Amino acid sequence: MIPRAAQSLQSLRNSCALPAAGKLLWRRWTRQGGLPAASRGIHVDCPPIIPTLTSSYAHGTSSTPLLQATVAETLLRSVELHPDKEAMVFMEDGVRKTFAEFQQDVDQAAAGLLALGLKKGDRLGMWGPNTYEWVVFQFATAKAGIILVSVNPAYQLQEVEFALKKVGVKAIVCPTQFKTQKYCDMLRKICPEIEKASPGDLKSARLPDLRSVIVLDSRQPGMFHLEDVMQAGSSQYVKQLQDLQKTLQFDDPINIQFTSGTTGAPKGATLTHHNIVNNAYFVGRRMGYHWRPITRVCVPVPLYHCFGSVGAAMCMAVHGISLVFPSTGYNGRANLVAMDSERCTIIYGTPTMYVDMLSQPDFNKFDFSSVVAGFIAGSPCPSELAKTIITKMGIKGITIGYGTTENSPVTFCGSPLDNMERKSETVGYIMDHLEAKVVNPTTGEIVPVGMTGELMIRGYCVMLEYWADEPKTQECITKNGWYKTGDIASLDAYSYCKIEGRIKDMIIRGGENIYPAEIEQFLHTHQKVKEAQVVGVQDPRMGEEICACIRLADGVDCTVEEIRDYCKGQISHFKVPHYVLFVSSYPLTVTGKIQKHKLREVAEKQLQLKK
Repeated sequence: MIPRAAQSLQSLRNSCALPAAGKLLWRRWTRQGGLPAASRGIHVDCPPIIPTLTSSYAHGTSSTPLLQATVAETLLRSVELHPDKEAMVFMEDGVRKTFAEFQQDVDQAAAGLLALGLKKGDRLGMWGPNTYEWVVFQFATAKAGIILVSVNPAYQLQEVEFALKKVGVKAIVCPTQFKTQKYCDMLRKICPEIEKASPGDLKSARLPDLRSVIVLDSRQPGMFHLEDVMQAGSSQYVKQLQDLQKTLQFDDPINIQFTSGTTGAPKGATLTHHNIVNNAYFVGRRMGYHWRPITRVCVPVPLYHCFGSVGAAMCMAVHGISLVFPSTGYNGRANLVAMDSERCTIIYGTPTMYVDMLSQPDFNKFDFSSVVAGFIAGSPCPSELAKTIITKMGIKGITIGYGTTENSPVTFCGSPLDNMERKSETVGYIMDHLEAKVVNPTTGEIVPVGMTGELMIRGYCVMLEYWADEPKTQECITKNGWYKTGDIASLDAYSYCKIEGRIKDMIIRGGENIYPAEIEQFLHTHQKVKEAQVVGVQDPRMGEEICACIRLADGVDCTVEEIRDYCKGQISHFKVPHYVLFVSSYPLTVTGKIQKHKLREVAEKQLQLKK
């Protein structure tokens, strides 16, 4: 039983306005055993101000309850609130849609999919770059109870065949081609039966579940055109769609997102309405979408990835914000044009995307005065980059987020109000209603505050499973519901998290465990370094040696000795890179994540050539 005085104090604490005297009383009362340490949690309605954690376990308590809604219900609510508000702008295609117009297209497409014979629980693949139709089918599938499969637009023959077969895709939507990606040609190579099949009646030996191919921009033999789908939804199927709404449950699977495949074969993370609706809801609240009068988000991140589909598209549906897509495929300069001409107030991006934007030759001619905040996620953000974004772009409300596809995705996120140290050195504090712990990877025991170990997550955000892959699911989700991130991290007493690197990326040099992120952070402080990535390369004596792969700032020269001398005396001698390679680019996934296993291969080949 909590004393009334303590309850009043708790409410003060919850309001983030606890005076100094109140803090003292709170500490005294908790020290006297008012609440056991493990049950106190961290209240996250606003940035934590009391160092509550006594071990590396955090529970994000919140006065804002979880939403109990499907994807379709959340969109409908925003449409009713803002029917004439601009929902989306696709600049390259010249598309502008209000919420009411978008809802009409979604309903028409959903009824059309039912007319094609798709049923609740069937899988539909979306394969292509950022277009309006991508978002239409994201919400149309959800309304029809069809599971959307987000297919990497850069997949080649073998990869797309693996993905479509793995999850038993019944229909796939794609453009004819985009840049060098010839989608229809690839599908014809996998399924030569298309040429002689009637649309909707494909029977393929290699993809036995696939029945329909829907092409967005041209008519192809054996395939539906987008117009066919939009016109197929007669009143019979509209009624069927309406009746279907009563059967949809928020715990139903609604999205399969393939892990980016930076290592190994991609796995299909299966997410529910509940997963993605609530993640978008709480990410949006952390970003202030519930109180900002105008929110126009510049979205250069791909829709196929959860950063785009949840962080952008779902936030649009849940919070009624407007999205601006600068280009169909990633284009750094187009982002600057969009922020300027569309008066965007928020900018999304991976660290690599921000580096690219800052490096544009005519950067200074653009007006970013409307941009008040930015969201950085997708991979670790070097502290120097965060500082540069704030100083050079003038975006004071920069926010760093962290998560994984398997966690819908965001599990830690900062506040736009955080100080520079927290913005530049952490990935924020625990999200609402989630639990996190840092454990010793060998023993599984929770480590003390500030110590590193493997980060684990539990809560509403954890995926259902890897589709049709029980062994891999059991590898990463414990019997107690904890998801193993595979990331090395530490928590402070306020639940702010530092990501030190991937367990798989850890370099073991002569028995010393070295985390590349620490060295990368330091190298970014060198004025000639634009970007730095550190990998371990094979060494006959030490097992592994440290190799720094550095992109230099434009127009400067630098030597290996200059980099190594800069490190000496500043970081531990065993962390000083043994090798330094100057590179022009890094191997990336389509989401902008650096593929360290490929970078390691490139580095080892270059070093071999130098011998």
